[in-house]
Amino acid sequence: MLRPHGNTGVHTHFQQLLAYLSDDAAATATLVTPFNWGWPLHLPVFGARHALGWASGSADVFWHQYWHGAFLRRALHDQLAGLGDCVIYAQDPPTVRAALAARRGAGQQVVLAVHFRISEAEEWADKGKISRDSRVFRNIQRVEREVIPHADKLVYVSNWAREALLSWLPEAAAVPSAVIGNFVSPWRRAGTGARHGDLVTVGGLEPVKNHRFLLHVLAAAKQAGHVLTLDIFGDGPLRGELQQLARGLDLAEQVRFRGFQRGVRDFLPGYRAYVHASYSESSSLAIMEAMDAGLPVVTAATGPLTELVDDGAEGRFWPLGDPGQAAGVLLELLADEPVRRKAARAARERFERDFSADVIAPRLRSFLLGGTW
Repeated sequence: MLRPHGNTGVHTHFQQLLAYLSDDAAATATLVTPFNWGWPLHLPVFGARHALGWASGSADVFWHQYWHGAFLRRALHDQLAGLGDCVIYAQDPPTVRAALAARRGAGQQVVLAVHFRISEAEEWADKGKISRDSRVFRNIQRVEREVIPHADKLVYVSNWAREALLSWLPEAAAVPSAVIGNFVSPWRRAGTGARHGDLVTVGGLEPVKNHRFLLHVLAAAKQAGHVLTLDIFGDGPLRGELQQLARGLDLAEQVRFRGFQRGVRDFLPGYRAYVHASYSESSSLAIMEAMDAGLPVVTAATGPLTELVDDGAEGRFWPLGDPGQAAGVLLELLADEPVRRKAARAARERFERDFSADVIAPRLRSFLLGGTW
């Protein structure tokens, strides 16, 4: 349902898989999006969504779900017409609905990647686009309830994602499934190895990412006599509010808003630790990329993040409800350089073992194409 290119975790997931499959002589992969069909109508139909967004978040979401789904269904109908047996790897429930309507028989299998947190309705609500008592919220969950049990397979990106979905949609348990985590290719660094600062975080500037907490942690550390720098990579609707908060906390000289950087992984080795404050995730590619860069990770022990980091090994867990206590956890790690370096080495080793595309992508390929993994 997304554009072919973008900076979301879902984009990273399918782009990493496409890159892996591009070297596979036995499999041909094609990316299909709503933008593969009806190009003369893209501007008036998709452009109208932006106008609606100013007036109503619910109208924005409804328009996106309906029209992107309609265009995707037509694009898949054309793509699948003479294709024969294949796998349609859907990245969201509306794509499953479009694929089930467009496929030409059971030999064209539909597999859903469960990236979302509990339900896509919950994610739209977290962004402030819809309310949980709205008709749009209920309609999104209705579609999920109707189509997910009819997928041929499910891929959960974490054990937490599986349990979260089954908690409200137990029917999904009947669908053949596997938990296969996200992955990224090891980064071939183009950076100079320069030191950029103390702390770094990567993510869209939206409520669920909880950047406000990071600023309050820095303020607590400063009050304790420790001035730390933080670079924030990413953009979003809260940028102005966060910049104002940084000034109000007297952190303007310590915090840099770096915006979206396509080559952000080149910068990561230039920091001492990666910090993460999101309170709701299904997984975290940003944490995996930080571990690839050899950074210890400080994050909360929430949801699937405990599946990525072990407290005391690759990083530390901090409490999201207490910036002062969290600052203490962070400062304890940074104060002991041998301990910090040990955590950095462990993070890099964990990446190579559990999150590298070289290890995980073959498992996903095998599951999608019907083999064992």
